[in-house]
Amino acid sequence: MAERSHVETCVWTLENLRETPRVSLKNSTLLNLTLFTLKQTPLCFSSYSSFLLSKTKKIFKMITKPMNVLTTKPSPLSTMVVIVILCILGFYTLHFPHSPSPPTTSKSLTHMESLFLSTSSNSTISSYLRALTMHPHLAGTKPASDTTNFVLNHFTSLNLQTHTTTYTTLLSYPLRSTLSAHFSDGSAVNFALTEPGGSGVVHAYHAYSPSGSVEGRVVFVNYGREKDYRLLGLMGVNVSGCIVIARKGGDLGRGTVVERAEENGAAAVLVYGESDTWRKGFERGHVMRGIGDPLSPGWAGVDGAERLGLEDTEVLKRFPKIPSMPLSAEIADTILSSLGGLPLPLQWRGTLRSKVRNVGPGPTLLNFTYQGEKKVATIQNVFAVIKGSEEPDRYVLLGNHRDAWTYGAVDPSSGTAALLDIARRFSVLLGSGWKPRRTIILCSWDAEEFGMIGSTEWVEQNLINLGSKAVAYLNVDCAVQGPGFFVGSTPQLDSLIVEITKKVKDPDSEGVSLYENWTATAGGNNIQRLSGVDSDFAPFVQHAGVPSIDMYYGKDFPVYHTAFDSYNWMTEYGDPFFLRHVAVTGVWGLLALHLADDSILPFNYVTYANELQLYKHMLSNLIDQKISLHPLTIAIQEFASAAEEADAEEKKLRLQETAGCFVDMKKRALNDRLLLAEKGFLDAEGLQGKQWFKHLVFGPSNDPERMNFLPGISDSITRSSGVSERERLAAIQHEIWRVARAIQRAASALRGEFT
Repeated sequence: MAERSHVETCVWTLENLRETPRVSLKNSTLLNLTLFTLKQTPLCFSSYSSFLLSKTKKIFKMITKPMNVLTTKPSPLSTMVVIVILCILGFYTLHFPHSPSPPTTSKSLTHMESLFLSTSSNSTISSYLRALTMHPHLAGTKPASDTTNFVLNHFTSLNLQTHTTTYTTLLSYPLRSTLSAHFSDGSAVNFALTEPGGSGVVHAYHAYSPSGSVEGRVVFVNYGREKDYRLLGLMGVNVSGCIVIARKGGDLGRGTVVERAEENGAAAVLVYGESDTWRKGFERGHVMRGIGDPLSPGWAGVDGAERLGLEDTEVLKRFPKIPSMPLSAEIADTILSSLGGLPLPLQWRGTLRSKVRNVGPGPTLLNFTYQGEKKVATIQNVFAVIKGSEEPDRYVLLGNHRDAWTYGAVDPSSGTAALLDIARRFSVLLGSGWKPRRTIILCSWDAEEFGMIGSTEWVEQNLINLGSKAVAYLNVDCAVQGPGFFVGSTPQLDSLIVEITKKVKDPDSEGVSLYENWTATAGGNNIQRLSGVDSDFAPFVQHAGVPSIDMYYGKDFPVYHTAFDSYNWMTEYGDPFFLRHVAVTGVWGLLALHLADDSILPFNYVTYANELQLYKHMLSNLIDQKISLHPLTIAIQEFASAAEEADAEEKKLRLQETAGCFVDMKKRALNDRLLLAEKGFLDAEGLQGKQWFKHLVFGPSNDPERMNFLPGISDSITRSSGVSERERLAAIQHEIWRVARAIQRAASALRGEFT
């Protein structure tokens, strides 16, 4: 307080000096300028206040000497002293953090949490969802443009700073498709390839499937995994030249199902989802390899950017070579129940709901034709920005995609409605005087259904800034699919998730928190990891190394990507009272408030170290004893030590109640290390055969059912064709070294020191 009084004394002295009649016009101008600069000076510069006070007194003596205001010039010395003070004050004002408003305290944050939660409205979210699902809005179409304008106008109506980014990308649409079956009894059936009553809904198709006509016998391949084909081979079943039918599941995406079928010689592949209800639905989706615009791999498809040609080798590698399409469960049952050949393996029967009894081949013949077009189209991302008051160059991002295969009530409009409500509730907080410490950006992505194109193009365009300035990315795709809370994250955010879920009411049980019901149902806080490539968190985590969270209600839902994913389905089955929507929005918003307002980022890398230790233990049970895990052991120990040091530093800083510039600078330095550590897990070379994916801890592996972490090591274990045993073991060892080096980089970033 003594130092602060020095600054206040300077201001008081100069203000009184300004009022004296003995001050000349020029000296008065200097005083006014000095006062203005001094008042803008943060209190943390008060270590210089004794110096300022002494110089102020000197100015007082010089300027208040008796003088003739008409004839006497201001003393050169007094002018020089004032200029020196201005330079000193200007330098420190520009080069050190300056808080124009009082720093956010835990008390005021709790008030903001309460205000945010109290402004929830299930009826408002319902009205948003109703408006969003009035018509299908497939990316690149006119209805999709209308949905873009709806989101944009909503942000603008709340007086939020709003803008869009536009990209030109390659999308894919169906022109014509037919499917007929010819049975052994001589009968034949032509199947309808869309749902009944779906007005304006695109026909069932797989985006980026090649056009083609195929006639062949049918083989059932279970999930279409490599081990399923191996088992068929052991049974003597050859799928070469056949049309294979696979059921959804087995931790394989539809693109991988098509890729495996192609590798095993199939002529075409049909994929269906098993369901006891809504059996007439067709699950649309894309089958492109990788994510992002195929014509601008690794860079953004902005206007005037380089674009590869459709016949470029790099582009062609992204697309399958055999046609595919979705089937309804009803059509799949009709075909599969007619198969002869060898009986179904015992290993497949436990979870199978379909009427299949034999795997084929045949005797049923299918005649399948698909004709599609790949078309360059314009997509738009929409953003609302809430500028940070103290650290405007640090960003907390909340994202959801808004394009849908059909009406998209669950996927993605339940998430879009939640994002619109987040914007509304943040505008209420702004109206109450709140300003976030850090900048918050609400992101509405386009063309996610075609391979996370909108988010990926934006990440590629902003990669450097994301690497140094992004605090976290919070993703909600489908906010509500049904009962049960699910969340995935990078591990440093686990503790924050636990704390936030304790503050939100459970939507399905009276008088308990979401956390209580979640842990009781899941047998503990079962937080998943972000190795999948199934939503917009993928480019942020797996390419840019941004700490991320993905959350939703409901593990699965039977109308996924079908024409039955409508507002009526949501009100009858998914969330009739929209209370699950309110819960997701509550968690989403509180996560953002803490990440934007906490003076020290709520990251816990001790949790990350424990997760890495668990992975090493699991890996030890999967690899040959000839492989050494010693590099991994040493690297994890080093990372754990750095994590504990950061945790101790954070606790020490939290105990320092006296706010000041140098404490703030220490917090800022710690925060920078906390947000940069995740980037250490990135490797410039990327994963082998999937170089765009840079994260060596979380990313897509070739056998996620076996190992869905450390993807480079996982792939090297399963990669056996064409290499000797010695080469295979050497490749595994090399990948272990790569991961060890990545963990050491993360530890170094966490410490923030040079070697």
